[in-house]
Amino acid sequence: MATASASAFRLLPSSFQSKSHSNHHPTPKSFNPHFPRRHNTLCVSISNTNVRTNPNDLVASLLSKVVQTDGGVLLQKEQHKEVAEAVEELQKYCVKEPVKCPLIFGDWDVVYCSQPTSPGGGYRSAIGRLFFKTKEMIQVVEAPDIVRNKISFTALGFFDGQVSLKGKLKPLDTEWIQVVFEAPELKLGSWKAQYGGQSEVKLRITYVDEKIRLGLGSRGSLFVFQRI
Repeated sequence: MATASASAFRLLPSSFQSKSHSNHHPTPKSFNPHFPRRHNTLCVSISNTNVRTNPNDLVASLLSKVVQTDGGVLLQKEQHKEVAEAVEELQKYCVKEPVKCPLIFGDWDVVYCSQPTSPGGGYRSAIGRLFFKTKEMIQVVEAPDIVRNKISFTALGFFDGQVSLKGKLKPLDTEWIQVVFEAPELKLGSWKAQYGGQSEVKLRITYVDEKIRLGLGSRGSLFVFQRI
């Protein structure tokens, strides 16, 4: 199989947007916390105690809209709007400082993104999906500061493959984080190789609990992660 160029198969981390577009989000305030390795306190404070809707019901409703949609690809415009409205309502229950909350750590399934190419670059574009059938998109956030992204797929209907990234997480303020990723690694069967270079990306954590995590990319893409 001919080696593909890095530009043709650019893998953007599953929960972030690239540095080249970082000027599209509000500039984070100067913040330099000691990112904790372990937490013993429960993150239970909420930003809006006047909303009567049960957050568990909101989570269940949101998941019902995004699961089994190929990461959002199968949804129509009106359905994406419904997801955005559900996300906006659930964000009212976000902990005050989500970057410091230990619930961000764990294994996450990328069940939705408002922009199909954000989790996987060319692999998830309209053309890419003709050749690469996505099996799973996983993100692992390990304490204190490691992020691992992996997209598993079937290429041309019979080659099993995956693209993986490893990065280092840095908090920018109480909501925004930055991750610097190493060059992606591509595996097709027993063959594997690295391509491209480092990438630097940013994400705002807008909600997290025991079941899901919500994120906002630097270009405005919405992400829904479900804990595995």
